[in-house]
Amino acid sequence: MLAITGGTVHTVSNGTIKGAVILIDQTRIVAVGQHISIPADATVISAEGKEITPGLIDCHTHLGIAEEGVGQAHIDKNEVNSPLCPHLRAIDAINPEDQGLSDALCGGVTTIIVTPGSENVIGGQSVAIKTYGTVIDHMVLRQPAGMKIAFGENPIQIYMAKDRPPSTRMTIAGMIREQLVAAQNYARSVAAGAEQRDLRMEALVQVLNREIPLRAHAHAADDIMTAIRIADEFNILLTLEHATAGHKIANEIAKRSIPAVIGPSITARVKVELKDRTYRTPALLHEAGVKIALITDHPFLPINSLRLEAALAMKAGLPRQVALEAITLHAAQIIGVSNRVGSIDVGKDADLVIFDGDPFAISTHVTTVIVDGKTI
Repeated sequence: MLAITGGTVHTVSNGTIKGAVILIDQTRIVAVGQHISIPADATVISAEGKEITPGLIDCHTHLGIAEEGVGQAHIDKNEVNSPLCPHLRAIDAINPEDQGLSDALCGGVTTIIVTPGSENVIGGQSVAIKTYGTVIDHMVLRQPAGMKIAFGENPIQIYMAKDRPPSTRMTIAGMIREQLVAAQNYARSVAAGAEQRDLRMEALVQVLNREIPLRAHAHAADDIMTAIRIADEFNILLTLEHATAGHKIANEIAKRSIPAVIGPSITARVKVELKDRTYRTPALLHEAGVKIALITDHPFLPINSLRLEAALAMKAGLPRQVALEAITLHAAQIIGVSNRVGSIDVGKDADLVIFDGDPFAISTHVTTVIVDGKTI
């Protein structure tokens, strides 16, 4: 048994409790509150004068498949010989020894999505994992956690250089539609008794069955609307990734209850699709009624900058509680793991971060990180 005492606990789901006790039995939270009996044999961590949040969550990274400091030998996020790769799985390329995973823990980030890159029209399956562990299979929270697709500049630039499609945005949309129709036909043939398997089609049938969302890399407003159009046509789940110009069509996103994972905002306008970048995007989407999360897109922005993304969004008008939700509970809900993580509630995984001050202050340090009840 582990007891954390005396801290200011930001439960996210049920407000803030000062001078609280969090009681952990093995991997789960068993009690949260001010008047909780601590078993005599419990290990006690004093959090007097400190603040506690759930483990932070980043909904969009390339951790483990785009390793830092190793060069091309471990850059595995894009298969650039085929624009259509729904059968690929990020989990098969993740190296749990990536230094970025240690950085995540040092920054209080305990859950992430690892997703294929955006150089293919269909990049493959994302996976939700904890950031602590030595065997990736033991770190998984949800597999698969989505199907990565990409609109706009990235796939066009890659394949035009190879003199292969896509070379236009129309082609990107057409290729996605063709694959979804092929998956519909495959599902019908399987239902009729066909025995031959097709891994590409099996992966897309999960999308058609609304088991996983399309996770659509889309910065520009027109690309976002194309992603929405396709999702409407096929009645499939959609998550908008980056959504840089999402504020320009916020009502279109909101009326369909499509979530947006926004960022990284701490970047220059290095390409056309980023010309509308503003720290106001999270606040504007929230005001329109869109459920949001904030992301680093590690390694494009280091994973331990997630709190800074939230702080800058707050400075630009995002309410403090929503900023916290955007890197905890709402992030967990968007990736489909909120039954396990994202808030400090009885029954959830004991993933906790203790700070020596305001979690959103740049001078604040992470002092303790707990994952599955273990002090890391």
